[in-house]
Amino acid sequence: MAEEEKNEAEETEARASDEVADETAEPAAPLEPEPAGSGGEAEASGGVTPEEAPVDEAEADLGPKARRRLERSRASGPPGPARTPDERATERASKRLGSAERRRRYRTARRAKRGEPGTGTPAAGREPGPKKVRRGTVVSAGGDKTITVEIAVVRRHPTYEKVVRRTSRLHAHDEANQAQEGDVVSVVESRPLSRTKRWRLLEVLEKAR
Repeated sequence: MAEEEKNEAEETEARASDEVADETAEPAAPLEPEPAGSGGEAEASGGVTPEEAPVDEAEADLGPKARRRLERSRASGPPGPARTPDERATERASKRLGSAERRRRYRTARRAKRGEPGTGTPAAGREPGPKKVRRGTVVSAGGDKTITVEIAVVRRHPTYEKVVRRTSRLHAHDEANQAQEGDVVSVVESRPLSRTKRWRLLEVLEKAR
């Protein structure tokens, strides 16, 4: 019995202290409505702001310049007047003509600023010199319209006064195949006729015996 009376007394004291605390507490301030676009929308959308909204995969692949162009195309504004396809084509043609006129004026101004182009360095008046002529012996005439001529050069050495004999071979073009091995021929230089031929048969001086 003593324990029950003790518990009842404690409960009574607790209720009394709660009532006193409620009377002394200040009234709660009324809730003010949240402004539009505040954190309430962010909380409603899961705490994601418009800047942090997920971007479409196609837009993610675009570069910054293309993304800005896409944003400008999505900009809302008052709609323009309805036009027919012919009117749009006429407007595009007029814009192109205006752009062409502006480019023409710009280029004309640039040319006037630079001045007239100069004539440059005059071409040198050159006359072709005499063609080289060599005399030699045909050592091979097996090819078609081609002969091999051996040219012997005999000169005295400028320092030692010794006679030096040298030979050189060249390929010449024989159009009529008239030169044979052992003939003494005269050849003249010409334009490149093949990979190795830079000479042409001028005449046959001596026939081989």
